[in-house]
Amino acid sequence: MAWPAAAQNLQHCAARDLVVERLAQKYRESRQALGLGTQGAMVEIFASEETGSCTITVTMPNGSTCLLATGQAYERLVEALPAAGDDT
Repeated sequence: MAWPAAAQNLQHCAARDLVVERLAQKYRESRQALGLGTQGAMVEIFASEETGSCTITVTMPNGSTCLLATGQAYERLVEALPAAGDDT
């Protein structure tokens, strides 16, 4: 499933500034990571190390932000890639 197409069909969408404000105020989440998706979409991960909650959003070029997933037990990871040619 293409995320932008799926996100546009969700009912959990609003202007980005409202979504970010609600995540910060109600869930104490801040942006932890971002990336660019297809069709100019911005995918972001918001999380709170304090509460363990996390949310994945997608923002379309028109400024509409939709919730893709929410969860608990957020942990920040920094994992090294295996050495090139190492199959273990």
